[in-house]
Amino acid sequence: MSRDVSKHQIIATSKYHNIKQALTPTSPSTLHPVSAPICEEKGVQLWIKRDDQLQLGDDLGFCGNKWRKLKYNLLAAREEGHTKLLTFGGAFSNHIVATASAGRLFGFQTIGIIRGERPRTGNGSLRYAEACGMHLHFITRSAYRNKKDAEFIQNLHDQFGDFYAIPEGGSNILALKGCQELGKELLDQCGHRPLYIALACGTGGTLAGLAQAVSSEVEVLGFSALKGDFLTGEVEKLQALFPSPTAPWRIINNYHFGGFAKFTPTLIQFINTFKQQYGIALDPIYTGKLFFGLLDLIGADYFPANAHIIAVHTGGLQGIRGFNERFGALID
Repeated sequence: MSRDVSKHQIIATSKYHNIKQALTPTSPSTLHPVSAPICEEKGVQLWIKRDDQLQLGDDLGFCGNKWRKLKYNLLAAREEGHTKLLTFGGAFSNHIVATASAGRLFGFQTIGIIRGERPRTGNGSLRYAEACGMHLHFITRSAYRNKKDAEFIQNLHDQFGDFYAIPEGGSNILALKGCQELGKELLDQCGHRPLYIALACGTGGTLAGLAQAVSSEVEVLGFSALKGDFLTGEVEKLQALFPSPTAPWRIINNYHFGGFAKFTPTLIQFINTFKQQYGIALDPIYTGKLFFGLLDLIGADYFPANAHIIAVHTGGLQGIRGFNERFGALID
């Protein structure tokens, strides 16, 4: 049975009617210098691009790189007259949370196709998504592998009616367009000097778009949150959507801590210490692993002396509450 809500009903409950205006900040997210002892010892300059500060009001669900990746998808959905968004993700997906939050903020009905069974234990991410009005539809992991097949998508249309589809992680050509804006913003802020840009990677969409926008003198480093060597191929597929050249980039696979959503006491201690020292919160899925790996590479002389490095804080902080609920109050 199709779950339809009238366009009038949806828009009436939204907080922001003008998507473009709401998602065009009056000033870019800030660059925050980090005076870590290892940076001073090695003669390296490190800044954090505070994209975690990109949020509407107090809504942590829709912030960071999700803001960048969903911006033009939301605009396209509105311009095409859609009132319903459908997307895909795991039970602890930041993208599912962000899409649900965006739907609440901008007046879209949302549907999340969730990999696997509904968790038996508490899950703050899914509770938040449902509180935003998202309908969660759980499917088997084997069925989830067919999420790109035309027949599978048609079956979803038969079940849920018309919708605007957003891929897992939000990574498509419109998402890359939003992430290109991040690259241009960085170059403007840092004075176009040669540098390294580091960021955490899940689907690789943010890296793929950012690398299209920065100069060939910049090297982009993606710290994979997932175990395995497949992410390089995924980024290459995304970049094939653009004819223009790209800055050099590479995926670093050494700091996943066992795989997606895996962690160790060492990682948790690092995250808590980082917040105490610099007043910046990190999440255990993405940014905690990024900064652990980045500072480790600085200590191992991966970067030359006088290197300028910008690490992008991509947000994801809403997940800390659910993480602590699941594993105990590990993160301060």
